[in-house]
Amino acid sequence: MAATGERDILRFELRWAIVVGIVVGIIVFAVVFAAMSMHMNPPSNREYVDPKTLHLSAEFTEGNLGTRVDPNGQIVARVIATQFEFVPGCIVLPAGRNVTLRFTTPDVIHGILVTGTNVNTMIVPGYVSQVHTIFRKTGDLLMPCHEFCGLGHSQMMATVRVVPPEAFHPGPDGRIACGDRR
Repeated sequence: MAATGERDILRFELRWAIVVGIVVGIIVFAVVFAAMSMHMNPPSNREYVDPKTLHLSAEFTEGNLGTRVDPNGQIVARVIATQFEFVPGCIVLPAGRNVTLRFTTPDVIHGILVTGTNVNTMIVPGYVSQVHTIFRKTGDLLMPCHEFCGLGHSQMMATVRVVPPEAFHPGPDGRIACGDRR
């Protein structure tokens, strides 16, 4: 009788092992499918940049900072965080459209938070921080540094100007800035 009970227990445990294996398989499939279909990278995806030559690199040169609409229609804003300012200090983005924010820093760790949104990231020297989002409300949103970076930290802020899609008019070069009157 003990052998029958033991056999039943093993069969029961095997069933649970199969159920758990199937559930784990479904979760892994869902994560991989979401990552591939939504073009999302895990947090371990790292993009490096040399902080010493940041201003000389193609992507973060002064003329390439701010908001630009790429030829493929993707809206990308590039910002450098330095002690104690963001360059540029204001970026223009459209409401209701996918936008990519790319940040880097040449000096110390900074953190940004765009008020009233889910945009929140750390900016670490030598790395590019990237955030994908859709802004739902229009208006000027404050973007302070939320990681203590030195004595001028309390004054380190920028503005994210979210405009209605019909008011978002980049120039022929695909660029738009806060001071543009188009």
